[in-house]
Amino acid sequence: MSINDATPEDWDRIRKEHPAVIKDSIDYQPYIDMAMQEAHALNEDMVNSPSHYTYGKIECIEAIQESMSAEAFKGYCKGAALKYLWRYERKAKPLEDLKKAQWYLNKLIEGVESE
Repeated sequence: MSINDATPEDWDRIRKEHPAVIKDSIDYQPYIDMAMQEAHALNEDMVNSPSHYTYGKIECIEAIQESMSAEAFKGYCKGAALKYLWRYERKAKPLEDLKKAQWYLNKLIEGVESE
């Protein structure tokens, strides 16, 4: 018998015998929360220069900006600001998300001022 020959009853039996197989998904939120707590415990600046956005001497935002036209980057900043404003009330640290929105808004303002 091959796997292709298995009947629905065979699959039901296997799921009952091996309940771990039916687990919908792993809840990663506790691990994410723990990593964020560690970063905050180190007094890391999670708004202006979070370490997870830097690789070598380059910050991710710099690479993104260099990969886009000035107009596209302004759109990126607008979208990022809206994202943080949209969800800040549902986050554990709402003030941090508001400051992140402000950071992107300031980048957008810089782009408009340089026109």
